[in-house]
Amino acid sequence: MSEEIREPATVADVNSEVDFHDENLYVNRELSWIYFNQRVLEEALDGDAHPLLERVKFISIFSSNLDEYFMIRVAGIEDQYEAGIQDRTIDGYTPLEQLDRIRDMVTRQIIQRNDCFYNDLLPAMEKEGITFVRIEDLDGPQRETLRSYFRQEIYPVLTPLAFDTGHPFPFMSNLSLNLAIELEETDSGMKRFARVKVPSILPRMLPFSSIEGLGSDDGIIRFIWLEDLIRNNLDLLFPKMHIVRSHLFRLVRDADIEIEEDEAGDLLETIEEGIRSRRYGKVVRLDISPEMPESIRKLLMKNLQVTERNVYAIEGILGLGCLIDLLRVERPDLKDEPFVPAIPIEEQYGRNLFAAIRTRDQLLHHPYDSFQPVVDFIAQAAADPDVLSIKQTLYRVGSNSPIVEALMRAAESGKQVAVLVELKARFDEENNIVWARALEDVGAHVIYGLPGLKTHAKLTMVVRREYHKLRRYLHLGTGNYNPATGKIYTDYSLFTANDEIADDVAELFNSLTGYSRNTLYRKLIVSPISTRRRIIEMIEREVELHGRQGGGRIIMKMNALVDGRIIRSLYRASCAGVAIDLVIRGICCLKPGIRGVSENISVKSVIGRFLEHSRAYYFENGGTPEVYLGSADLMPRNLDHRVETLFPVLDSSIVADVKADLDLMLADNLKSWAMEADGTYVPVGEVGEPVNSQVAFLQQSTRKRALHKLK
Repeated sequence: MSEEIREPATVADVNSEVDFHDENLYVNRELSWIYFNQRVLEEALDGDAHPLLERVKFISIFSSNLDEYFMIRVAGIEDQYEAGIQDRTIDGYTPLEQLDRIRDMVTRQIIQRNDCFYNDLLPAMEKEGITFVRIEDLDGPQRETLRSYFRQEIYPVLTPLAFDTGHPFPFMSNLSLNLAIELEETDSGMKRFARVKVPSILPRMLPFSSIEGLGSDDGIIRFIWLEDLIRNNLDLLFPKMHIVRSHLFRLVRDADIEIEEDEAGDLLETIEEGIRSRRYGKVVRLDISPEMPESIRKLLMKNLQVTERNVYAIEGILGLGCLIDLLRVERPDLKDEPFVPAIPIEEQYGRNLFAAIRTRDQLLHHPYDSFQPVVDFIAQAAADPDVLSIKQTLYRVGSNSPIVEALMRAAESGKQVAVLVELKARFDEENNIVWARALEDVGAHVIYGLPGLKTHAKLTMVVRREYHKLRRYLHLGTGNYNPATGKIYTDYSLFTANDEIADDVAELFNSLTGYSRNTLYRKLIVSPISTRRRIIEMIEREVELHGRQGGGRIIMKMNALVDGRIIRSLYRASCAGVAIDLVIRGICCLKPGIRGVSENISVKSVIGRFLEHSRAYYFENGGTPEVYLGSADLMPRNLDHRVETLFPVLDSSIVADVKADLDLMLADNLKSWAMEADGTYVPVGEVGEPVNSQVAFLQQSTRKRALHKLK
């Protein structure tokens, strides 16, 4: 499966003087991601944007995002630099120049994050009765209670590791939080060094209510940091030693798994080995407390093999991703108001989803429409005696998957079940290995994908016998088969029984499970076969129709726009006068608003309560609009190295619904950011009627539920 590489052939450069390869026309991919994470951080910085604990959540998301960015993206750039690669990016950066810019920008963001957390959010939580206690502020009996708790619950889990001529430098796993401890022998005065890992198996933030003798009825929710409790009881770990000082540090390692599939006899075992090795990839970031003395800093740098570029001195708590656990606190007044999603299919047609899909195509917009019908679709297929087979792709499904359990029931009942489980779904490999083995154990056909390609497409096909013939029912999605993320990610689900789309899905499954080499699809757009080519063809068609009759319009919503050929095609369309609106959550390497190049292009990013995850591609098409939804962003990895699908919306009323959704997002002036011509972002600003698109979608969902109840 491969796509021919070519530049647009049918549309001539409208402005022949423009060099569309000029590096000044592009935003650096890595820096664009940092701009995105800044927008996430802004949700925490804005005191009016969210309830208090939701603002804390965005501090956590920002911090976890940053860890993953270093584990994958920064690690890759470090590899390029260490290999002596001097190739420049599309915007003109060498690997070292990127690393220097990343460090500068991330350092400023961390300072901003910490100022928000320590000087704004922590005092605000304290006013609301949620506080972090320091041991030195406790009275004697409370300290003794904590010391007793430490002996019983924490001490047995800890493993102090010495470092000297008789003890090698200890291995330290990815994302581990550690104490570097300076010691002195009390009899000889000899200096010693030891490391104690703060165990991730224990709660990082220990609630007083969980410690017998420390609970209270004053309504205040108290926590103590696990590392503080450990460092205040180090004498129990090192008896007859003098504890000079202890210093926190934290590692972020390269976590990308490289697989030579041609040499991997058993992909399942290869992935498992890769997961284990991920814990000990090279260190790409070493977070330390600023008080750490130079001698300890140099010792760590030498033994972890890092340079000053990899060292970040960070005030306060290291690893703030753990703050997400504060959402468990029973304070609904400090969180988003809960909402009940609409279930439009079942509310209109009852629980017979097959009858509903036969009646007409059905589109769900999650999380405003419930994800439950997707689960029920698989569950009903598993229980229905007229269903003969189920085929499905699984990318990220979570740890407790009702969908996989339904597939297992279907296989146990004798139905033909074929499941492509993508073992290479980054950071979900362990879950997927567990599910793959469970499915195999009950007799399902389990496939691990095509060599060299991740299968990212979201497809289900159910074959059912009806009136002495077979009928195929499809679910096609933009998001994963994970009910948990279905509550917090915005995505589309399309249910259809269209025969032409079903033929394409059947052909694609044959390509994934067998030796079919089909490259012609009637309705689907499939990566890596045709997505780039078809997107460019539709952009070219829009230019051609606009030149003949005017009114050219393109709206694209996605997570990232990186591909240079598609960007150049959009630039050409802008030069031809086509109006182009891009709603891009994260990375965007295109620059809008450049005179003579992209002045007809706007780029917006919506950051709010829900993670914008749906992909929708709208073309005005001379008054006969076309909409494609699907799993693919416009990035080289999605176009060339993944099995992706974009599927057409054939029902004109659903096309109108998707267009209305896109128009609402474009009208958002409360939760959206506009990209400037230099690649930076500014808040859109409230002009005219205030519009928060996610709130408006929630209100639509509420009205939809009320309407169905009346019916």
